[in-house]
Amino acid sequence: MEKILQYIKENQEQFLSELKTLISFPSVSNSKDHQPDMERCAKWLGDHIIGLGMKNVQIFPTAGHPIVYGEWLEAAGKPTVLIYGHYDVQPAEPLDLWKSPPFEGTVRDGNFYARGATDDKGQLFIHLKSIEAFMKNYNSLPVNIKLILEGEEEIGSEHLEPFLREHKNLLKADLVLISDTSMFARGVPSVCYGLRGLSYMQIDLIGPEKDLHSGSYGGSVHNPIQALTEIISSLHDKNGRITIPGFYDDVLKLSKEERAAFKKLPWSDKKFAKELSVKELYGEKGFTTLERLWARPTLECNGIWGGFTGEGAKTVLPSKASAKISMRLVPNQKPDKIAKLFEKHIKSITPKTVNVSVRNLHGGEPAITPVDSPGVRTAILALEKGFGKKPLYQREGGSIPIVVQFKKILGTDSVLLGFGLPDENAHAPNEFINLDNFFGGIRTVAHFYNELPNFMK
Repeated sequence: MEKILQYIKENQEQFLSELKTLISFPSVSNSKDHQPDMERCAKWLGDHIIGLGMKNVQIFPTAGHPIVYGEWLEAAGKPTVLIYGHYDVQPAEPLDLWKSPPFEGTVRDGNFYARGATDDKGQLFIHLKSIEAFMKNYNSLPVNIKLILEGEEEIGSEHLEPFLREHKNLLKADLVLISDTSMFARGVPSVCYGLRGLSYMQIDLIGPEKDLHSGSYGGSVHNPIQALTEIISSLHDKNGRITIPGFYDDVLKLSKEERAAFKKLPWSDKKFAKELSVKELYGEKGFTTLERLWARPTLECNGIWGGFTGEGAKTVLPSKASAKISMRLVPNQKPDKIAKLFEKHIKSITPKTVNVSVRNLHGGEPAITPVDSPGVRTAILALEKGFGKKPLYQREGGSIPIVVQFKKILGTDSVLLGFGLPDENAHAPNEFINLDNFFGGIRTVAHFYNELPNFMK
């Protein structure tokens, strides 16, 4: 590894120059105007990985944006790693809030600023440069590698699932490695091993067939807004627990080891509350904030509407009131089951004074990779070698649907080895990646490739 690490150190300026070229493509996937930029970016990536020595490089067209694939499978008897990344980015607007042009790439104060710097061009480039370090020095890799780089992550990866199903044999691997997440904090390398799932619902309550005059009819008809707020307020008890019968039946409980690992993370409830400008935090009693954020299910009202909301006054008793409800799920909970429990419960508690309909808008399964799995154990060792300090374990409260797709379709667990930071303005103006994390990430991934065969013998 000494030769590899020296190569990484000596070529930092070259790596940044090439990253600037990748950044320069305004590969904004949600705009038809940028379709040519998407195709040019995919072609550049294809040509670049050919230059690294990857084989069978293909650019697969989809009904949306292209998927770039490449492989190197000459490490006989060694594990195969499927590396996932995405080359599409969020729109850069509002442009006037950027301190430097979003598609030029600017180094400032130890950070590299550009749209896509951390989400996800900078992070996928970490893998390409780790591959390069091995190929330039030894013309070989310690493991077999397959690359899948998509162009629709920012718009829901609509065409990724059918691509995975159609190319199951091509994409077969021992594990998936993804760098599209963040470390816990600056200077705190960490491995994410769990994600929450999602069940997203809509409730519609209908009272009278049309809006009514609140003076003429108020007091005789149950206001749908009132009924809806009463229903929503009943979905949590005084301890912050969700009151839907059966909701917690399948929840995977935290182990003592996990709870101990969470306590090692540098966390402050007081600081967190201050950052959010709230006087006091709220949540299910009996669990710490991090446990509630990462390993406990939740139910939130995301939006509520009905009646008159314009300027001035309109004394109306509305015909209809609606709300959108999201439930974050933890391992072993199934979104379809939770959706059915939710619908059954809402219908059972809705008063006869109004009519109710409940819709299941969409859902996603939670994901967890055992901390003693070969991939996670390799990641822990690689991070320690790459950053010079012992890393910590974490989960994330959000959902990454592709992780579940890889598991369901390919039967492969994912290792989330992210090098971003929580404050790097992903999706916002002045997005950046910290250069210490960028180069530390290249070292870490190189160690990961080198160490993985020792954990998967």
